[in-house]
Amino acid sequence: MYERVLVAIDRSEISKRALAAAGALASLSDGEVWVLHLREREVIPRMGLVADESPDEAGTWVQKAVDELLSAGIKATGEVRNTIYGQAAREIVDDARLHDAGVIVMGSRGRSDLTGVFLGSTAHKVIHLTDRPVLVVR
Repeated sequence: MYERVLVAIDRSEISKRALAAAGALASLSDGEVWVLHLREREVIPRMGLVADESPDEAGTWVQKAVDELLSAGIKATGEVRNTIYGQAAREIVDDARLHDAGVIVMGSRGRSDLTGVFLGSTAHKVIHLTDRPVLVVR
């Protein structure tokens, strides 16, 4: 079915469900999962770039996700990368192309459509930017 699955995760409970869904999809075809965590950083004048987690915290969390997949017999690789706030959707789509992912899996925080219009949900942006199927997990 899907030989390559990209799962975009953050540190939310929803991401745990997205990771499980990505693993289930990959296991259907003995596929592999690319686990991507983007550290969104805001530019604050005179302070530089600020993120809400350290690189070590993010790396540990992604490695735990990869290890969970590997222990279930699913091939997996992970990456943590910095991005500017608001650019995560474009980077997720670019990574899906780069790794030739057949599907993108990600969580949604369940905001209403009206709120999504004003806040710009990352999942909503990915759906509109990609040419691949997107599985949004709630």
